[in-house]
Amino acid sequence: MMTMMVFTFVLLVGSALRELLPLLVNGQASFLMVAKAFALLIPFLFAFALPMAMLTSTVLVFGRFSADQELTAARASGVSLVSLAAPILMFGLLLCGLSAWINMQIAPTCRVAYNDLRSQMRVALANFRLPEGEYVDFPPAKPGESAYTIYTRKNDRYQNLKDVMLYEIEDATNNRTVLAPTGHFEVDTSSQQLILTLTNATSNIFPGGLSFFGTEAKFIVDLSSPGKNTVGVTDMTFDQLQNELRKRRISPPIPVNKGQLSDQAKKKKLQQRTTVDFTEPIRIQIHKQVAFSFACFGFTLIGIPLGIRVHRRETNVGVFIALGLVAIYYTIQVVGQSLASHSQYAPHLLMWVPNLIFEAIGAVLLWRANRGI
Repeated sequence: MMTMMVFTFVLLVGSALRELLPLLVNGQASFLMVAKAFALLIPFLFAFALPMAMLTSTVLVFGRFSADQELTAARASGVSLVSLAAPILMFGLLLCGLSAWINMQIAPTCRVAYNDLRSQMRVALANFRLPEGEYVDFPPAKPGESAYTIYTRKNDRYQNLKDVMLYEIEDATNNRTVLAPTGHFEVDTSSQQLILTLTNATSNIFPGGLSFFGTEAKFIVDLSSPGKNTVGVTDMTFDQLQNELRKRRISPPIPVNKGQLSDQAKKKKLQQRTTVDFTEPIRIQIHKQVAFSFACFGFTLIGIPLGIRVHRRETNVGVFIALGLVAIYYTIQVVGQSLASHSQYAPHLLMWVPNLIFEAIGAVLLWRANRGI
């Protein structure tokens, strides 16, 4: 349990330093919202911390068990290594069930809630996104909308602005710069919009010329995050992935028009692959969730004999071995995910390769260690 808490804390600190702490330090997030974000991140990180903790604990415990000659004493008493390892292996299988529940349901749900909370932060903290003397970018929230950059020389606590510049980009050829001596803004949290009102504003339009807005000009900036109402494949639960797979199977694959390709080499390469399979990323994620749920057993199986072979009192060696094995495991899965566009190689089956390798090597090493080889 302690090892799992350590790994969870390390992963949590890494995520916090990258995403949450900058918001808190800059005054762009309240402590309550950051604490809620932390709480939503913890179940998601449990999916990664649980197998790592099981592997590290197994290597450290059996390494110390061997270094203190307790394994020799057990063998002298007629107790085999397999008998000693059986309860640990059974516990690893139980953790596989817990890991499956986390990977398939809890972690994706918490991840989606975490992303939604970050979107809410953006709206709730819009008052702080117009600091004095800084250029603040507002990318388009939806396709076809304009992107804005807002600068203000002075911004008091009542949201009154002085010397405001607004730069609006509609597309690559149409943009305008709006200048105003004063203005103010407010945030509509229900519609997730920043309403900026400028007084005596002038605009330099390109292409075009100078124009005047009159006494007041109002600009509305959409603060909603792009794709907020959509859930990415990596954030779907197991049931959602199954439904998405059924939807994509109904639609036929999109044919590749080889006639539009001028490169003869590309035409030859596509002779055996004339369609784009959009179901492969879904299958990869499904197999990844299920396969990763069995990582606890594979890590346990290989961790027991490795700990005995290392048989060192120092914990640093065991930790480095565990981290190295975890890196190998994730590297193989990342390679499989990178082949999502090459369905002819069945990359979804690569999600199972780390488990098969670890379990096969672990079984052989455990058998050899049990025989004293």
